[in-house]
Amino acid sequence: MREFIPPTSRFIGLPDGFPMRRGGALYGARVAYETFGSLNTARDNAVLLLTGLSPDAHAASRPDDPTPGWWEAMVGPGKPVDTDLWHVICVNSLGSCKGSTGPASTDPRTGEPYRLSFPDLSIEDIADAAAHAVRALGISRLACVVGASMGAMSALALLARHPDLARTHISLSGAVHALPFSIAVRSLQREAIRSDPDWLQGRYEEEDGPRRGMLTARKLGMMTYRSAQEWDCRFGRSRISERRRAEQERFGLEFEVESYLDFHAQRFADRFDPNSYLYLSHAMDRFDLDDGAGGGPAGALARMRVERALVMGARSDILFPLSQQQEIAEGLSAGGAEVGFLPVDTPAGHDAFLVDTERFGPPVAKFLALVA
Repeated sequence: MREFIPPTSRFIGLPDGFPMRRGGALYGARVAYETFGSLNTARDNAVLLLTGLSPDAHAASRPDDPTPGWWEAMVGPGKPVDTDLWHVICVNSLGSCKGSTGPASTDPRTGEPYRLSFPDLSIEDIADAAAHAVRALGISRLACVVGASMGAMSALALLARHPDLARTHISLSGAVHALPFSIAVRSLQREAIRSDPDWLQGRYEEEDGPRRGMLTARKLGMMTYRSAQEWDCRFGRSRISERRRAEQERFGLEFEVESYLDFHAQRFADRFDPNSYLYLSHAMDRFDLDDGAGGGPAGALARMRVERALVMGARSDILFPLSQQQEIAEGLSAGGAEVGFLPVDTPAGHDAFLVDTERFGPPVAKFLALVA
């Protein structure tokens, strides 16, 4: 078990007995966060950034940590999320291994890692922990909550459960629930981890974890994060060098696309805890936006109290298809919000919000200018 905590992370303790939606409670738990830009005297320029499954709270470089962040092209002075104007708070998801309490963290009651004794995790728990962090920082109302991928799910849960916490919302490649294809992919990812003999029912040690399972899980995920069009354009049928092919075992790496998947999967396996992956992945599959007042996701969206929203998605996204972003836009609009819905033509697939700054950046900057 291992946590991977950025050196500039700060921490906010959750109240003892922090209730988990599906049962159980956390004691001595915390969430990790980083901030970028300054909070103004009116304390009304705060933007909350909720992440996808794997990122930490280090969204962008800072004077005390010049390491590029996971959204470096979007967050910073003069960038679409302009930290000369906005005080950006990025919260690492509860259940992660990047600073917030999760399965890899030490259970204060036993002095041992939680492992699978960590309570069942939900997207709503992630949202509640983030909302607590915002209020603990002395912010009663956010100018905007921004969520991408799993973070868009967390943002919707936050808006449903804490309706007065944010004035506006940016949803990027999100959904009110997972579709069968996405559930199937993540189910296979979890199966790859659990089938690895080194998983040991979650009781592996740091140096002996289910690495092969993690590699397979990550490769499956990466295949859905981009589009077939991009794979064709980037790799075609290019092969790795003859020297490298000679070093492979039979049926080993041959094509450049295989080499690409292997390199990035190896890097991910070095930086993420397998049990955290299982918990977060399962939380995504089980999420279904509904505030309990009836009407399902459409009713929950219509009852959200945001004044304005921007909803964006990629036409080439097969993991969170564009129809799911349209559903969010229509639901928020039905509740009276002024909503901009922007389908993006990009070959980058689900990961477009991370890599296609040319198409995602200007609309985000324009929207935040209107909020300001």
